[in-house]
Amino acid sequence: MERNGQFRLTYSTMFNPPAQLHERFDAALDRVRSQLGREHPMWIGGRARDAKRTFEVRSPIDHGLVLAQFPLGDAAAAADAVTAAADAFPRWAATPWQERMQILRRAAALIEERVYDISAAVALEVGKNRMESLGEVQETADLIYWYCDQMQANDGFARQLPDEPLEGFRSRNRTMLRPYGPWAVIAPFNFPFALAGGPIGAALVTGNTVVFKVASDTAWSGALLMDAFRDAGVPGGVLNYLTGPGGVVGDALVDDPRIAGVTFTGSYDVGMGIVRKFAQGRWPRPCIAEMGGKNATIVSRHADLDRAATGIVRSAFGLQGQKCSACSRVYVERDVATDLRERLVTLTEAISIGNPAERQNWMGPLINEAAYERYRKCVANLASHGEVFTGGRTLTDGALARGWFVAPTVGTAPRDYSLWRDEKFIPLVLVGEVDSVEEAIALANGSDYGLTAGFYGAQDEIPGFLDRIEAGVTYVNRPQGATTGAWPGYQPFGGWKGSGTTGKAIGSFWYLPQYLREQSQTVVD
Repeated sequence: MERNGQFRLTYSTMFNPPAQLHERFDAALDRVRSQLGREHPMWIGGRARDAKRTFEVRSPIDHGLVLAQFPLGDAAAAADAVTAAADAFPRWAATPWQERMQILRRAAALIEERVYDISAAVALEVGKNRMESLGEVQETADLIYWYCDQMQANDGFARQLPDEPLEGFRSRNRTMLRPYGPWAVIAPFNFPFALAGGPIGAALVTGNTVVFKVASDTAWSGALLMDAFRDAGVPGGVLNYLTGPGGVVGDALVDDPRIAGVTFTGSYDVGMGIVRKFAQGRWPRPCIAEMGGKNATIVSRHADLDRAATGIVRSAFGLQGQKCSACSRVYVERDVATDLRERLVTLTEAISIGNPAERQNWMGPLINEAAYERYRKCVANLASHGEVFTGGRTLTDGALARGWFVAPTVGTAPRDYSLWRDEKFIPLVLVGEVDSVEEAIALANGSDYGLTAGFYGAQDEIPGFLDRIEAGVTYVNRPQGATTGAWPGYQPFGGWKGSGTTGKAIGSFWYLPQYLREQSQTVVD
């Protein structure tokens, strides 16, 4: 787990961890449980901020378990946070990038030091199993390290250019990338640490200040992330932390003309609303939006079906299908369709479901009642319009009745059925038969989304898949996950078409420049 230790956790190594990892997690879980129910403030301008009203964050594992309490922020709090970020911007932007980088590396180191305690909180709050929780928190540290490394590798994004040959003068030229100003980071519930900490780290190391709006379901994770940045020495006002409803606090941030740029992760409808608003102001402002996916896996008649089934189940049902990269569509060549379905059903029915903080359970609950009801409606509709091979029910036996637990579902339906198109964020995957890989690629590309895609087949089929598939992240013959499992420095993560706005990926070599704007400088002596 430690950066310099022998065991290094990534999404590829988490399937065979040492026993010591579980021992440390169990100890952390005991520590975290002793701290439940505490009140956590917002942070604005370096000061704790409360509100007249508060809200509780309860665990999706057990409705009766109050994890923490938070202020119900409003538009006034959002405006004050933007003011604090704007006031702090000139000094932070003028801070040498090497000093900013040192602070951010300290934040990453603190996250690593606290990885077990934070991961235990994430497991209780999000409903992730312990390995996915540990993976996300470690990934956050790795993202911050990566962005610091990229800042250093590019020497702060400043380059000297040739002098102009002016007789009697010296015309010195250079180009440099400079920060925009106060930047909003609006984070999702499903990766409340990585998809908040990564963008925050990128914005801060490049010299922007940040207003961080957390998802209400996962405000506790946001508070722990804020603590790591504060304890690392990020100055007051440079990073501000807000809690409260997205329709109030989030909208206030997006509507504030002083916000110079935004990183948003969430639904297509909300993301496109922000994109349009940022394009239609007095001048266009940068909007980095990741807006989900309807990710397909293609299985050729030449595929290793055991490997394909393992990868599909991991990607369809990891985090209960609530990943933007989750596999929700499978197109399999007709000759092997029956064999693949049988394997998928067998693996799905073998999944251990329960409290995901416990070592033996792989699948936990949905995030909240709204997701639970969405699942119920979808599986009832699928039973009427298609076929359910396994799953299709809520789980209410024993302790499961206290949480939002549902059965992972495999089914099929006619190709014009809405679940082939619409992202639902539930553990449901549809399997359809095709006559060829070419037909499968065409169906996969028929989606408005283009985030991730998987393929299982022969070596000579791989180039055609990679050349034609319309997705920003692709995986071939991967048992760890058919469409999920990107890691900083190994797989950049970003979507095409309706899945993303910039064509640049999280954890890539080209991510940081999105937080900067170019200035050409000519000085004549």
